[in-house]
Amino acid sequence: MLLRTLRNLVGGRSRSASASTRSDAPVLTLPARSKPDADRVPNFFLPVFWGTQNQSSVTQSVRTLTESLNSGWHFSDNLLTWSRNLSMLDDAPFVAAWQANAESSSDQAIVWRRYILACAAYHCAQLEGDFVECGAYTGVGIKTVVDFLGGPAFSKTFWGYDVFEHDTSMLNHPMPEHGQGLYERVLAKFAGYPNVRIMRGLIPEVFASGCPERIAYLHIDLNQAPAEIAALEVLFDRMVPGGILILDDYEWAGVYRGQKLAEDPWFDSRKYRVMPLPTGQGLVVKR
Repeated sequence: MLLRTLRNLVGGRSRSASASTRSDAPVLTLPARSKPDADRVPNFFLPVFWGTQNQSSVTQSVRTLTESLNSGWHFSDNLLTWSRNLSMLDDAPFVAAWQANAESSSDQAIVWRRYILACAAYHCAQLEGDFVECGAYTGVGIKTVVDFLGGPAFSKTFWGYDVFEHDTSMLNHPMPEHGQGLYERVLAKFAGYPNVRIMRGLIPEVFASGCPERIAYLHIDLNQAPAEIAALEVLFDRMVPGGILILDDYEWAGVYRGQKLAEDPWFDSRKYRVMPLPTGQGLVVKR
């Protein structure tokens, strides 16, 4: 079965049938929910954040503040809250996937964002259609989701798009690891994952090299409005009913505010409303 899937990948079909709809598709296996400790609510403190004038002062102030808070406090990724369950830390299969794949303090800090993706993926894995991420970067987000849902035996085709190099089209900023060798490193990361397709090129031109007809899960993290609108123009209509779209930067202000300002009228014209999440993400359920 895996060999047949690998032949399909090598064949380079530009618009293939979704792996989830083929008769030889792998059987879906969903991770079991682990039982949380009824007497303990976890806390999370990892001072990785942005948009302040004095990082150390903010860190110390919040550290002092947590001493007066009930359990369930979280401080990281510009999100301070308390008296929350922090469900992501009680989900053992997710924690295993997140910890195994985190390559930096930033990967660790965005654990709540990663869990939003994992929960969306859990839902979408039960729908027809492929998975897509625009802005794959180092591949950590894709691999965390795939490992949460079965690893190499993941039953969906997952398409990851990125330029992987520094490029003048990056209006806001390139990420630190964009550069020579990143594409090859990400390819190597998924060498044992026959259903993951890593696609290099600019959006929307890269879609001509390969793009699914039906999409269950769509994650867009391109750090700029024009590319995200271009991705939506091609991909949103391909989403199946019940499919989930996560916009990574939608609720972030600062240099990312332009994405919300461009995306709100785009969705308004289609009678959708993006649900802003306190993680900085935006969520849309396709009808």
